[in-house]
Amino acid sequence: MIRFVLSDLKRLWAGSLVVVLLVAMATALGVTVTLQERALRLGTARAADKFDLVIGAAGSETQLVLSSVFLQAAPLPLVSGATLATLANDPRVAWAGPVGFGDSFAGYPIVGTTTALIDNTSGGFLEGEGFADGEDAVIGSAVDLPIGAEIKPMHGTAEEGGHTHTEIVYHVQGRLKPTGTPWDRAILVPISSVWHIHGMDGDDHDHEHETAGETHEEGHDHAHGAHEEGHEHHDHAHGAGEEAEALSEVFTSETPGVPAILVKPKSIADAYKLRQQYRQGNTLAVFPGEVLTKLYATLGDAREVLSVVAIGAQLLVAASLILVTLTHIVQRRKQIGALRALGAPRSSISLIVWTELFALFASGIALGFAIGFAAAKIITGMLVAKSGVVMPVEFAKADLAQALVLLAVAAGLAILPAWLAYRQSPVEALRG
Repeated sequence: MIRFVLSDLKRLWAGSLVVVLLVAMATALGVTVTLQERALRLGTARAADKFDLVIGAAGSETQLVLSSVFLQAAPLPLVSGATLATLANDPRVAWAGPVGFGDSFAGYPIVGTTTALIDNTSGGFLEGEGFADGEDAVIGSAVDLPIGAEIKPMHGTAEEGGHTHTEIVYHVQGRLKPTGTPWDRAILVPISSVWHIHGMDGDDHDHEHETAGETHEEGHDHAHGAHEEGHEHHDHAHGAGEEAEALSEVFTSETPGVPAILVKPKSIADAYKLRQQYRQGNTLAVFPGEVLTKLYATLGDAREVLSVVAIGAQLLVAASLILVTLTHIVQRRKQIGALRALGAPRSSISLIVWTELFALFASGIALGFAIGFAAAKIITGMLVAKSGVVMPVEFAKADLAQALVLLAVAAGLAILPAWLAYRQSPVEALRG
């Protein structure tokens, strides 16, 4: 029987190919939607795992997380330096790292931060070393720049008509290990230098204070001198002692504001206490996971809509396949009648018809899963290149259940033409 089925399908290869492709495209649509949504959810959740608590100025929770964790540039209100100083000295906090953004270079975001945040989230260096002075930069694993490269920060992006800062030129000192997060595409620089080139140091505010990058008057004078001479040339004309002082990460109530502060509480209880304490007044504290859960709900709603569209497409394909198979049976009436006249039992003919159609449907479903997986991989690759979030495209047990349901439906659809073949009279078929 198998030989007969294969020869029959080979003889009718054009129609068989159309059936397989119809089933494959309808299946691939649903598979792509499912795999892509799951990849996005898993990737963003893993990217946010490194950051327990984010604190910023009162505003949008979603934007605070997107900007600080996923480095999606947006103008955020600044949380005061006093808040940063309080968190840095809070016994419930393991470490608190400020995040300053708004500049870019060659399409990569430049993020001002501290060595404490880098040491606790990066996993170490692939090559090079960390900050030695205020003009050093550390790059993520996906930044296509060599060690020693010069970086001239641009305020905003070229597409937005940004302007290049002439006050400073950073030099790449180290490359971090991959983290699978948007920080792999980031250029990290000392937060003190970000404050300085944006006019947030002591002179611009007409009062003397200590910042993370200027812990005493001598360090401040040196940074100001570098600012004045930066338009002509950028050199590292300060001693090792001054460099160490310039990068001292000691925050006070006079420290400039920052868009966000990433906080690592010492315990789960401390995390909830800090969240409650800073969710009032002019500050906002969020767990990235909570915000992502709300986003997942929105994604889930979108996935449901797309799934309904996919199911609708599959139903249309199923209806067209029933029409095609019924037409196929009508066209093969004489062949079926001849087989019956030669003594072939009804059950054998019905089984042949069912086997042929089910084989075509099953092949289409298998091809659809392969096409859906490839499409999800391609879409994910484009999203990863743009966002830096590693999104795993992988099948789960739910996909096996979906495949079994589709096969069961295919088996059911193949029964109708098989039943018609079973009921067909050989005499009437040969007369027709």
